[in-house]
Amino acid sequence: MGLPLLVLLLPLRCVSGLPFYNGFYYSNSPNGWSPGQGHGEGIFNGVKLVVETPEEILFSYRGANVTLPCRYHYEPALVSPRPVRIKWWKLSENGAPEQDVLVAIGLRHRAFGDYRGRVHLWQEREREVSLEIRDLRLEDYGRYRCEVIDGLEDESGLVELELRGVVFPYQHPQGRYQFNFHEAQWACEEQDAVVASFEQLFRAWEEGLDWCNAGWLQDASVQYPITQARHPCGGLGLAPGVRSYGPRHRRLHRYDVFCFAAALRGQVYYLEHPEKLTLAEAKEACQEDGAQIAKVGQLFAAWKFHGLDRCDAGWLADGSARYPVAHPRRNCGSLEPGVRSFGFPDPHSRKYGVYCYRPR
Repeated sequence: MGLPLLVLLLPLRCVSGLPFYNGFYYSNSPNGWSPGQGHGEGIFNGVKLVVETPEEILFSYRGANVTLPCRYHYEPALVSPRPVRIKWWKLSENGAPEQDVLVAIGLRHRAFGDYRGRVHLWQEREREVSLEIRDLRLEDYGRYRCEVIDGLEDESGLVELELRGVVFPYQHPQGRYQFNFHEAQWACEEQDAVVASFEQLFRAWEEGLDWCNAGWLQDASVQYPITQARHPCGGLGLAPGVRSYGPRHRRLHRYDVFCFAAALRGQVYYLEHPEKLTLAEAKEACQEDGAQIAKVGQLFAAWKFHGLDRCDAGWLADGSARYPVAHPRRNCGSLEPGVRSFGFPDPHSRKYGVYCYRPR
């Protein structure tokens, strides 16, 4: 009877709505869902299953290793161990599909997609099922769910991971409001960055980001941060804050974009060169120095996290010319720290040096 039953069940694993997942039995019990951060709990046979995760946001850096804490226990406590199944997945963001990260039952573990080779279950203590992610990537930030499945009961908790980084506005070389949403995504990726989330833009506004041009965010909304109200930026009657145009059409509407660049592991530096360079000469000069011409996101990250401070404008990979000022001073732009821009000059002009990036 066992073999015919197995043959019958195998084709059903792919049928929508049936409680099977990746070869592991999985319950869709409505009692098993925890709607937010912290712990979830479920009751079976008078015993309560509790899953505990931290309520605070975890912060880390690109390239680092991080552990997402998750533990479970029973109330009242059980003396004998029970077999459980563990599932970690990343929640969907802005219409993107959920991402399976890892499933485990006993000593059998399986990782998925880009997480293969980078994740494993951390079980230093009894009933600890934390997730370690190695070599964090830009796209790893977000919300992760830890689910513990005990028979017909499943409970879960949420862990939110953020990367240390910097938000910067980015325009098309031909001027403002040239990107549709998909072009904006590509533009940020080209600058070693991703499209910023609202939470990242809001945090940047709290730190003083003030920008009058509206830009795409990760959820395909269009917003802009204002710290000082003024006539060209919505008028004087509106309080400072993050102003919103709401969701816009991803293909038809065109705006600038707010990008998010994570802290660097490499080094950005101004190349000391006896003369000014064209854009092509600048790229070649960095290569001859064992590096590559820096991208906009890398320059912003070096300014933000390494205090890069230089009053000399230099070429960047996108054809723009910029310079970072951590300590404002006379004859070095405005009185506020930031990355100054000369826009996108003639690439044949010999008025600028170059900023190079050397990975570590």
